Amino acid sequence: MISKNRLNGQKSLSILLITSLLLVTPSWAEESFSIFLVRHAEKQTGEKNPSLTTCGLFRAKQLATLLSQSKVSSVYSTSYQRTMQTAQPLAKLNNVPVKNYNPKHLEQLALQLTQQKETVLIVGHSNTTPLLTELLIDRKVTPLTEEDYQFLYQVQFIGEQKNLTVFKQPLNCKN
Repeated sequence: MISKNRLNGQKSLSILLITSLLLVTPSWAEESFSIFLVRHAEKQTGEKNPSLTTCGLFRAKQLATLLSQSKVSSVYSTSYQRTMQTAQPLAKLNNVPVKNYNPKHLEQLALQLTQQKETVLIVGHSNTTPLLTELLIDRKVTPLTEEDYQFLYQVQFIGEQKNLTVFKQPLNCKN
């Protein structure tokens, strides 16, 4: 038979554990966020500031569908037409404006993104997307070529831990 003191002690311990979990869990959830990074979709050739191809426009819509449940609160893009067109479908879906950033100031952007602790999408270029990813995770990332349009990076922050996942969009079309 369990003594009354022991039973009261177990109840107190259970209440303490539940209270601790309730206090810790919300703060852990607040510190968990993701930064999605992608290179702009397929672009027209022969123009100085090209727009997206038909395939590129389809890829941009596919990206919005892929991230539709990710609770992206902000969308960032360079000011080029191809990056803006890639960012627009998700921004429209989430009813948020596309914020422009300067690709010459990636260190500043990386610091800003980690400090604001929000789930965001960053649309960049074949040379800037891996570099920004490296700045966020503090390690090397495989460079993108001029033909690489299908990769989507997710840098997930859970407290002090940073995890990189690289996704490959299933769309593969030739223009």
